[in-house]
Amino acid sequence: MTDYVLPPPPIASVAIAGSAERFAVRRIFCVGRNYAAHARELGNDERDPPFFFTKPADAVIDSGTEIPYPPLTANLHHEIELVVAIGKAGFRIPRGDALAHVWGYGVGIDLTRRDLQDQAKKAARPWDWSKAFDQSAPCGPLVPAAKTGHPEKGRIWLAVNGAAKQDGDLAELIWPIADIVAICSEAVELQPGDLIFTGTPAGVGAVQAGEKITGGVDGIGAIEVAIGQPRA
Repeated sequence: MTDYVLPPPPIASVAIAGSAERFAVRRIFCVGRNYAAHARELGNDERDPPFFFTKPADAVIDSGTEIPYPPLTANLHHEIELVVAIGKAGFRIPRGDALAHVWGYGVGIDLTRRDLQDQAKKAARPWDWSKAFDQSAPCGPLVPAAKTGHPEKGRIWLAVNGAAKQDGDLAELIWPIADIVAICSEAVELQPGDLIFTGTPAGVGAVQAGEKITGGVDGIGAIEVAIGQPRA
């Protein structure tokens, strides 16, 4: 048995719908600008090839959590996303085999400190401080692909205090799920426990302390989180 100088951290995990079991999270990959309308609203070309950024595994939190408004920002944005849960390892996965590596799907929110991201873009610096902060990856319960199939279309939406903010369809993905998995595996060997946030539709915007975010993907599930007051 291995001894550690400090206690190992808890294993990050996501709930599984209808089960007491949980899905242990290894890494979180996120796809940028994967809906054409969202790419345009940020002033980018929707024809660009997909690119990825990461969040730490322990950024993931369950639906129903209250998240303190994060530090260092005055412009916290919501981004609703379909989440892909990887269940089978693979490196340089052919597109035709990619869906066989998917364990299931969920609904996630990529919380973003937009002002820090804008500053990083202007300075040509990494996005880590804008994307990879504490509790920045809320994720609803996962559903096995054996139950849902592999979605190619379906409404994806988000509301703040009941007011609709984002409303799109998975059919609008520039790079569908199989492409995303295959392309990501060109750079890293995907492993069981990896999550891929697949991009957000248009309508991203700011959320304030005291507000409630709800969202969902048809046929997959729903998510809700509250934004609390900043930590003292």
